Amino acid sequence: MIDLELIKRAIAEDLAGGEDITSIATVAGSSQIVADFVARKSGVIAGIEMAQGVLEEVGLRDIALFVHDGESVSAGKVLLTVRGDTRAILLAERTALNFLGHLSGIATLTRAWVDAIDGTSCKVRDTRKTTPGMRLLEKAAVVAGGGTNHRLSLSDAALIKDNHIAAAGSITAAFMKVREKYPTSEIEIEVDTLAQLQEILPLKPDLILLDNMSIEECKQAVSITKGAAMLEASGGLSIENARAYAATGVDYLAVGALTHSAPNFDVGLDFREV
Repeated sequence: MIDLELIKRAIAEDLAGGEDITSIATVAGSSQIVADFVARKSGVIAGIEMAQGVLEEVGLRDIALFVHDGESVSAGKVLLTVRGDTRAILLAERTALNFLGHLSGIATLTRAWVDAIDGTSCKVRDTRKTTPGMRLLEKAAVVAGGGTNHRLSLSDAALIKDNHIAAAGSITAAFMKVREKYPTSEIEIEVDTLAQLQEILPLKPDLILLDNMSIEECKQAVSITKGAAMLEASGGLSIENARAYAATGVDYLAVGALTHSAPNFDVGLDFREV
């Protein structure tokens, strides 16, 4: 996936209306170089097309990709090679690495969660806790890591949470208002207790979010629901207890950390002589 407007803004931000004074001072305008983008550790790649797009935006065209998003790599793997103007490569370097490292970090963390619950029927799912302006890229990185996307925007589906319930007066009132206003939209409702779960089941929501429930409470929720609605566990999750939550029979684990807390994936740029 590529976002050209974001690339343009990122390069403009890096130049801040000026020029790369270090490269212009130290690198001859006629200089040509070969540069490799190299993984410094093992992980899952995402954002390779964004890195390519950054290079193309500064006028580079001799670019070879050696991996695709979603591919697992080991340390030392050459991900991309570019040949051309040295100053242009230096201008693109940090922006390309920022995109590639951030998005590959998300994909790598997602794969770790997916592997943690392998063999269960549960899926790891992201949230809207994304970097402003980068939601589609970050959610694509989650998919590259083997995860599943929740709604992309507020208009995709309804998620009735505690503040909506307070504003409407009750869970039932909130549900009925959404159903009346948007009869064809998917509706998910957040519940904090098993009593709330039993209250909303007759309303037939599409999905129920079990907020900060224990593993035992999730087991009981699965038993109470009996497949009448899909269940999503959220809050209190860690990669250490992910398998135990997945084994309760819930359909999804909602993991905001996939996008808001993923460590950067270390990628470097190594020059070679032409």
